[in-house]
Amino acid sequence: MTPFTYDQWVVAGLIFLLGLFIGMFLMTGGKWKRLYREEAARADALQAENDRLRRDEREMESLRNAAAKSPGPRPVEEPVVRRGDV
Repeated sequence: MTPFTYDQWVVAGLIFLLGLFIGMFLMTGGKWKRLYREEAARADALQAENDRLRRDEREMESLRNAAAKSPGPRPVEEPVVRRGDV
């Protein structure tokens, strides 16, 4: 097997660069951009849902703590009935 000449190395390098450019051109198509945007939107929606759930959890925990600290329900006072009111 004979070694490559300088001209053959140049041609191989140019073909390699051409392949890189064609590959980059094909990867910028609408399909990949659309999939990336859908994934980013889905991640944003999940993050917003997680934030809302954390906020609700903190509120519920605060309400639980307030209910645990309260002395409980007050006894209901019965109205005083007088003989003339009946």
